[in-house]
Amino acid sequence: MANEKKTNNFKINPWWIYGILIALIFGLNFLSGSAFQESAKISASKFNEYLQNGQIEKVYIYNKSEAEAFLTKAALSDKTHKKVAKDILGNLNKGPHYTFDIGNDEVFQNKIEKAKQEGKIKDYEFKTKSNWSDLFMSLLPIIVIIGVWIFIMRRMSGGSGGGAGGQIFNIGKSKAKLFDEKTDVKITFKDVAGLEGAKEEVQEIVEFLRNPDKYTALGGKIPKGALLVGPPGTGKTLLAKAVAGEAKVPFFSLSGSDFVEMFVGVGASRVRDLFKQAKEKSPAIIFIDEIDAVGRARGKNNFSGGNDERESTLNQLLTEMDGFGTNTNVIVLAATNRADVLDKALMRAGRFDRQIYVDLPDVRERKEIFEVHLAPLKKEEGLDTDFLAKQTPGFSGADIANVCNEAALIAARQDKKAVDKQDFLDAVDRIVGGLEKKNKIVTLDEKKAIAVHEAGHATVSWMLEHAAPLIKVTIVPRGQSLGAAWYLPEERLIVRPDQMLDEMCATMGGRAAEKVVFDTISTGALSDLEKVTKQARAMVTIYGLNEKLGNVTYYDSSGQNEYNFSKPYSEETAMIIDKEISNLIESQYQRAIQLLKDNKDKLNQLAAILIEKEVIFKDDLETIFGKRPFDTHHEEFAAE
Repeated sequence: MANEKKTNNFKINPWWIYGILIALIFGLNFLSGSAFQESAKISASKFNEYLQNGQIEKVYIYNKSEAEAFLTKAALSDKTHKKVAKDILGNLNKGPHYTFDIGNDEVFQNKIEKAKQEGKIKDYEFKTKSNWSDLFMSLLPIIVIIGVWIFIMRRMSGGSGGGAGGQIFNIGKSKAKLFDEKTDVKITFKDVAGLEGAKEEVQEIVEFLRNPDKYTALGGKIPKGALLVGPPGTGKTLLAKAVAGEAKVPFFSLSGSDFVEMFVGVGASRVRDLFKQAKEKSPAIIFIDEIDAVGRARGKNNFSGGNDERESTLNQLLTEMDGFGTNTNVIVLAATNRADVLDKALMRAGRFDRQIYVDLPDVRERKEIFEVHLAPLKKEEGLDTDFLAKQTPGFSGADIANVCNEAALIAARQDKKAVDKQDFLDAVDRIVGGLEKKNKIVTLDEKKAIAVHEAGHATVSWMLEHAAPLIKVTIVPRGQSLGAAWYLPEERLIVRPDQMLDEMCATMGGRAAEKVVFDTISTGALSDLEKVTKQARAMVTIYGLNEKLGNVTYYDSSGQNEYNFSKPYSEETAMIIDKEISNLIESQYQRAIQLLKDNKDKLNQLAAILIEKEVIFKDDLETIFGKRPFDTHHEEFAAE
């Protein structure tokens, strides 16, 4: 039977030591001068009276300014000296019994000498008295400076107490938090909705460590690491928490920024210490969140030297993951949303053998995520999660959690007993568009201009086949926008040029409506111009959808172009790109103007209803325009 070592969790706090030292200083000061002896302060004249009566046995003179008097045994029995006859413990007081100031030391010395000659006093002695309080006050500035220095060093080392990294001597220790069978981690794979492929991959990693013989029996090797890549909020860290909850092996969790420190060499030291701890507890899993903080490509920043601290940390990480003496029973999980900036040496097989892309959830996965986050809410009976999933296209798991929380807050604000469908719609509007600003001062002319602008979007999108059909328009200011139009776009994996052109035309519908109705334009189309310019630039420079430039792209998926000061095309090509982008936008603008001129009466009718109601829905558009001829079944919902 193995002997179990009892771990002593008692830790000495350094501040206790400082407190004990200060207490000792005050204690020595208190104990100095026979603190247990009872003495009283008297005047020099009173001392002369006792001296003349022969009641003084001896006198000690300190620093030629203060004196202590010791009484004879006969004098102690006198009622006059009753207060000083015994000490604080009730025993006979051995003295000194009285203290007094001597005044002129020469006069006092002559007086004492004369009294000794007359036999009125046995002895007197001059002494030097050390004052502990004065010594302490002189040392106090030094003590304060040392204390401040220790405090700053402890703060810079990034911790408190006696733990790893808490003191200047432990600064090279890893800050990883250990989760093992003794740690209560409640998140499991059941709490991770959607992400079926990613879950299968990380579940297999856990299985590798639980039952390695199953995989190595055929000659296979355990993977060294898996990299979780995807947009923010898609559940990368949540997956790692589920691994910690499911795995029956030690799980070390930390962030990439935990390696970065102001001291040179600390990052590499922490990497060594992390893998040392993991190897001691192998088989084990190490999870590094936001690994791009330490794994950024080397040499990409022209302003950093060869001895950059981040680079030395990355070099140590590369060595630990696949170098001499590498322990294959330690698997590294990492997460990032910036895989394009990671070093190629880190991404190669043998270090991160698997790259798991955690994408935004589709409509089916969004339904599962809603069901997880709706579980703790008090919701109305029969709430349609399919409907909610369709209303939130492009939402990540974190966004959906925010929608559920916001819906509950909205319901509570209205004193409802349960969260209903409308609360979720309001929550989506709140998150996508921002907070309604009904008290914002808008003049009648501005209100009409906003109504015409939004009616222009609605009219053009209703008339075009590939534009997303509108479901709601509002001229109530929301967030930074003065008005908004919500659409129900078709879910597409690939997009064709005619679809992009229709979307651009619908986007330009707002400015075109202002031109048609008022024969002038305003600054209200800023966000529309920004969106349509990005779309046109993407068509020309990224997707190769322009006939003039042909099948060429200037997109760099590795992200290295951002470090270059030169464009990947000539000045002549740049002029063609600028001209083609301008032509694309202008052609769709003119197309929108023509559509609105042909339907100007309906545009004005829609704007009038919008001014009156402030919010209109799909039914109002059907009343004016009739049924949309190319209406199909759409799955999702978005806002412009």
